Parts: sequence; C-alpha cells; structure tokens
Amino acid sequence: MTVSIELFPFLDDNYCVLVHDNATGATASIDAIDPTPIIEMLARRKWSLTDIFVTHHHWDHTDGIIPLKNKFDIRITGPAAEANNIDGLDRLVKGGGQVMLGKTTFEVISTPGHTLGHIAYFDRKNKNLFSGDALFSLGCGRMFEGTPAPMWAGLKSLRQLPNETSVYCGHEYSAANAAFALSVDPKNPHLQKRNSQIRQLQKSGQPTVPFNLGEDKQSNPFLRADSSELAKNLKVSPNDPTRVFAALRQAKDHF
Repeated sequence: MTVSIELFPFLDDNYCVLVHDNATGATASIDAIDPTPIIEMLARRKWSLTDIFVTHHHWDHTDGIIPLKNKFDIRITGPAAEANNIDGLDRLVKGGGQVMLGKTTFEVISTPGHTLGHIAYFDRKNKNLFSGDALFSLGCGRMFEGTPAPMWAGLKSLRQLPNETSVYCGHEYSAANAAFALSVDPKNPHLQKRNSQIRQLQKSGQPTVPFNLGEDKQSNPFLRADSSELAKNLKVSPNDPTRVFAALRQAKDHF
C-alpha cells in the first residue's frame, strides 16, 4: 500500500482519520475536530502532519483546524463553496478537481446536501473514499442545507466508484442506520447480512468503519433511491428517484 491510514474515535460518535503517504511522509488529517487525539496519534505513529483536508464547515469537523495550524507548518484544503465558513483555508477546491498528498492523488467529488458545499476525497489508486458526512454506512447525512436533487446526484457520483472502495466516514451511525434501512427495505438479503455483521462488530467492540462500498450499494437505501422495490415500499412513483430519495430522507429524519 502506498498509504497508511489510522482511524480512531472521538466525542460520542465521531471518527478522526489520518492518511499517511508512505513514499514522502506527508500526512493529512481528514477534517479536524480536536487537536489532542490527532497529536497523540501522530506521536504514536511518528508521523508529521502536513495537511488537513476539510469536507464541510460543521464545527465537529473544523474546530481543530486553527489550533493545529498554530502548532504545525501545514496546509489547509477545503471546499471553495464554504470558504466563508471555514477559518484557515489555504487552498480552495471543488468537485472535479484534484489535490495531492505527497505522491498520492485525491479526486475531489461534489456531495452537496448535508451542507451546500460538502465535498469528498477519493484516492483512486488505493481505492479509499473519505466521505465526511455525505455518505455513511447504510445511510447519508441529514439534509441540513441542500435539496434532494443535488444530494441524490452527489450520492450517485459516489455510487459510481469501484466496488472495492473502502469508505471512511465521519461518524459511527451504522447500527441506527441499519434499523432504519430494515424498516424500509426489510426483504433485502444484503441488508440483513450487513445488519448481522454490524451487530457482531459492535458486540466485539470493533468499529464498523471503514466499510465496503460495493456492499453498501446493495444494502444502503440512500444509494438505491432508483430501486423499484424501495419506491413501492415508500408508495412513491418509481419513475422519480429524486422523490424516492426525498421520501427516504424525510422518513429517516422522523425515525
């Protein structure tokens, strides 16, 4: 592997993620909640922080940026559309662009909805996706700022990535998402299998992240809004996946 990744929990359900380019030693934090656990993991791995890749402007993904920037000589990359809401950005990017970490290339994917300018970072060579709060295991982010059509379009962009992709998201929501997914797609055997796997992982004290994108394509209702079965279960026309997605998101908000 040309990169090494450390994922570790923080707060009630957040994940911190560090990505290390083995060829050059460059290390990025995906978002930055609090400097303390990040600094501790850097010391444990003997890595030097060089970058922060920001997915969106929410405080539980950005509060550590300025403290880390004051401590280290680092570059902060984040969504151009949210530049006014994120302090400390040095490099602005948008969907369709690229950003380098040492010799590793990350594609920037527009994933609006949770916030209007939300982006994800995809390392195609190593098949790692850092999805922030756009895509979760068996779920997606709450639609705080966006509307259904662009959010569904962003998730479809993520769905087009290779099945072998490992997804690193911002929160541990798998069990709650599985419960909702089963309520709208109870006969899905792939979902039933994922639910069992999640229960086993949590029983043994293991994280459910990263998760496999190919499995999520088969079991995550928010990646299956164009499924006629889901449309039928939600009593929405199968000819309008955007309406199916909107119905799913509304149902999850009140679940």
